[in-house]
Amino acid sequence: MPLALLALAVSAFGIGTTEFVMMGLLPHVADDLGTSVPTAGHLVSAYAIGVVVGAPLLTAVGSRIPRKRMLLLLMALFTLGNLASALAPGFGWLIAGRFLAGLPHGAFFGVGAVVAARLVSEGRRARAVATMFLGLTVANIIGVPAATLLGQHLGWRATFLVVAAIGLCAMAALARLVPYVPVDAHQGLGRELRALGDRQVLLGLLTAVLGFAGVFAVYSYLSAMTTEVMGFGESSVTLVLALFGIGMTLGALAAGPLTDRALRPTLYGSLGALAVVLLVFPFAAHVRWAALVTVVLLGGVGFMTTTPLQMLVMNKARHAPTLASASNHSAFNLANAGGAWLGGAAIAAGWGWTSPALVGAALAVAGLAVAVVAGLLDRDRPSPSRIVAGAEAEARTALGEVRANAR
Repeated sequence: MPLALLALAVSAFGIGTTEFVMMGLLPHVADDLGTSVPTAGHLVSAYAIGVVVGAPLLTAVGSRIPRKRMLLLLMALFTLGNLASALAPGFGWLIAGRFLAGLPHGAFFGVGAVVAARLVSEGRRARAVATMFLGLTVANIIGVPAATLLGQHLGWRATFLVVAAIGLCAMAALARLVPYVPVDAHQGLGRELRALGDRQVLLGLLTAVLGFAGVFAVYSYLSAMTTEVMGFGESSVTLVLALFGIGMTLGALAAGPLTDRALRPTLYGSLGALAVVLLVFPFAAHVRWAALVTVVLLGGVGFMTTTPLQMLVMNKARHAPTLASASNHSAFNLANAGGAWLGGAAIAAGWGWTSPALVGAALAVAGLAVAVVAGLLDRDRPSPSRIVAGAEAEARTALGEVRANAR
């Protein structure tokens, strides 16, 4: 694999750390800024909104900028957002800093996925994209627990200063390792928007919203489930979250080669497995060893969906994939917000701490249904090779008629 993928993975590590670390720092931020934990929870939403807004907006603005320069600009904005968060004088400024840090998230992964795919041969593109995503998964094993501990001992501001430093390191790696990747001469915002409007692209985005919402319906409340249902102490929460991160990493490692070999079957299998794991979760959660195994499996099958979804959207928008690729991360963050909201609604309704898993299973099944429908519809759509073959056949027929008439 090219070393440029390492630079993309380092960048993904920083992004993943800042995205998820706030969940572990909420009590400390709330105490320091004199607000409640539920109010401090808006800091998570501010980042997610930044991703949803920034992915299509920044991708559109940068549609004519060479890929390497665009990656550097996005990482600079990410670094600035984390620095602003660390230096925020009050809660409102911290909200603004989190929003700013979230803006480049989707655009970076969208552009980064296109660059990663272009660095390797056709048959290894999914593995290249999965390698970039490994940085995001490793962040959940190492980055988030370490940053949480740092924040607990040195204050939450120190966490964001360190993430800003990671951003600077990522910029240096991008500048040194990523080659110049030009923008397609025919590529522009109009072409990107037309590709985004493709039926298969839209169905892929809807699959991401529904299917991945099933993961976040549980993950958003995994800390509470650890103490309230599994019977572990608060000190074990970091371990459980790290196990989820290990599962994510294993899922990403498996997803790359599987997607290269069979994209849609990998997507169907991962969504189906996700639904099964979520159905089992309420029962396994009451047995400690089974709960830990299920957490790893949940992270694995949940994250196994991301690479095939990313490649599906990029393939169906192959002539202008950047905006569609970035919008996929908007879809993932809509899944984050929607899954957390639906899971919380189930708990608030008195259905129990493990009820979000059943909500998540229903969402995963809905995502699988959309994916299957999209696959069936795609069978009826002629592939480019068949279009070319048909055009050649028509040309040969017309040429034969011309020759016959000439005789």
